[in-house]
Amino acid sequence: NPRIPGLKGPENSYREPGILCGYRPPRSSARACLRSLFRMNNETLNVWTHLVPAGYFLWLFQGWLRVGWPDPGIWPFLAFLGTCCLYPLASSAAHAFSPVSDRARHLGYCCDYTALSLYSLGEPAFPGFMGFGEFGGVRVNRDSLQIPCVLPRFLEVERPQLSKASRISAFVYPYIFDSIPLFYRLWRCGAGGCSDGSIPLHLRHSLCALLTCAIFTSRLPERLAPGRFDYIGHSHQVFHVFGILGTHFQLEAVSMDMAERRGRLPLPSSLETFGSLGMAATASLAIIGICSLALPREKSH
Repeated sequence: NPRIPGLKGPENSYREPGILCGYRPPRSSARACLRSLFRMNNETLNVWTHLVPAGYFLWLFQGWLRVGWPDPGIWPFLAFLGTCCLYPLASSAAHAFSPVSDRARHLGYCCDYTALSLYSLGEPAFPGFMGFGEFGGVRVNRDSLQIPCVLPRFLEVERPQLSKASRISAFVYPYIFDSIPLFYRLWRCGAGGCSDGSIPLHLRHSLCALLTCAIFTSRLPERLAPGRFDYIGHSHQVFHVFGILGTHFQLEAVSMDMAERRGRLPLPSSLETFGSLGMAATASLAIIGICSLALPREKSH
């Protein structure tokens, strides 16, 4: 039964397979949601595994901003680092306030997906640092990929498998597309050898990305032992940890590549860097606004 015993209605549709206990009461107030972050429930570590790294990335961002803003060569990296701060913050907020209402839960996770969409756009903001030659100029419109990620939330109850498959494909495709320059570079280094110090970091990032996808799709370990990992160790928490580790390794690798390659390869202009992110953010917010119109309004009591 995918619903919480004793509860009825759409607000009782957020029960996860294999997670039996620890759910917060539906229609909790925002204050109750904040208090719940300091009591153990099945969302506590989902929030903190992203909130704490977000603070670390923000600390890195202000450091790079203070020393690097006068240098236009740092701007693409700052844009990417900004998206690294945004997506764990959005995820933390979505997990923290999801029980406020069914509408708030859907909108919160739509904003979470938007932040991930912007992160996938920020990844190739400096293609020359990660790729090789002609493979360093790839671009894709991530906003078109956000739509198959947001719309399946409306099928979450009726078609849960289709909803999950659509969301996974919406994230996997842009990752593979963005990583084509990196995969080409790793292949070149493996075939002919290279002295790039960032290669081990890129390999760690790729491994973390693979593990993140595998854990999210398999729902291990709670699928094998329902109820045993309700509070600590379920797949979404592990998924968060490997996702953040992958971002950390990626940041380290890219900063190393930036130091080694910035004099050899052209950089995108400030308009290409910040303009593309701005347009993507605007389009993403428009998508959320349109989709929110289809969500039912909460009834007043």
